Amino acid sequence: MSETWAHRADLAEMAIAERHATKLWGLPRTNLAVVSWPPTAKEKVFFHWHYWWQAHYLDCLVDAEARRSTKARRAAIVRTIRGIRLRNLGKLIKNRYYDDKAWLALALNRVTESDKVARPKQLDDLEFNILAGLDSVMGVLPWRTDENFFNVPANGPAAIMLARTGRMDKARELVDWIFDNLMDDDGLVEDGVRLLADGPRITPTIYTYNQGTVLGAALEIALSLDDKPEEQVFYITHIRSLVQAISMHVATPGGVIDNPVDGDGDGGLFKGILVRYLAEVAVRMPEDSPASVSAKRAAERLVMASAEAMWNHRLEADGLPIFPARWARDAKLSHNYSLGPSSISDALGTSRISERDLSVQLSGWMLLEAAARVAKARKEREGEQRA
Repeated sequence: MSETWAHRADLAEMAIAERHATKLWGLPRTNLAVVSWPPTAKEKVFFHWHYWWQAHYLDCLVDAEARRSTKARRAAIVRTIRGIRLRNLGKLIKNRYYDDKAWLALALNRVTESDKVARPKQLDDLEFNILAGLDSVMGVLPWRTDENFFNVPANGPAAIMLARTGRMDKARELVDWIFDNLMDDDGLVEDGVRLLADGPRITPTIYTYNQGTVLGAALEIALSLDDKPEEQVFYITHIRSLVQAISMHVATPGGVIDNPVDGDGDGGLFKGILVRYLAEVAVRMPEDSPASVSAKRAAERLVMASAEAMWNHRLEADGLPIFPARWARDAKLSHNYSLGPSSISDALGTSRISERDLSVQLSGWMLLEAAARVAKARKEREGEQRA
């Protein structure tokens, strides 16, 4: 069964490569992903710059390379890094948004895990720039420079980055701040805190990706505390509670991740980010107690149920999948193959098909990579049990 999911992840990779991947401005040795399919003229030339979408595209390329390393995959990673650098018109730190920069730093750090790809240039500068953005009073990152909004989209991925690069004290400060200030009554992670003249005000919106990054950061911290079990259990307990809250409040009764607030556009990436880190929990969390084993299996079920549902609700064009924006509902075709407008809104160009968005399709690819990883780990576990 693990081979089935790996094959489906391959098909997702092929679909993105066929429909979205292209050279930047025709330049040799570059690659980026066009943000819609079919693209408009402005989208074809990357007129608007989607910095963090490309970071997740790079992350997906790294997923595929980690699953099965090939020369073609390594080359695509190198070309994509070059495309991002050139389209950013200078240094990678040229961006006001700390969440954007944290996502790219995470992806570039994962590139360094392969001994067959050189350490990306400017990665150190990017990490130091993020560190320098920590607010001297709040102790955490604002959403962007000159901003009074301190949110999980910036601090969640930054905490993962800090933990993975050995800056554990800072990582713990960010995660502890989230646990102290942004957990709602259902046990889910709220969006952020805005500082106003009359005091701080919570933005209580629940987004799936915020649950994912907090899981990922807490897991990295917990794994680093293996020799300090009394401190480790604090983060393990939070992971277990958060997995349970996700199962109860942002998934269908059948375990399919579904949060209508996420939407398309930027929101199209949110569910994919959550399942990326649910897979991390399912595969890597210590089995230190029956409660932890139960949480690992719950995370596994969420990933696999979501993957089954999404695959069953996909469409296909030219033999390659089109993934639905909501995994428990049927996908919509992102164009009508020149058969003429199917409605007045289509004719006027006002119809909004979420499945056109690269973000939605990347989430589908992330989910299948997560499923392939979880299925492989489950197969290995079952083999050990039989032995």
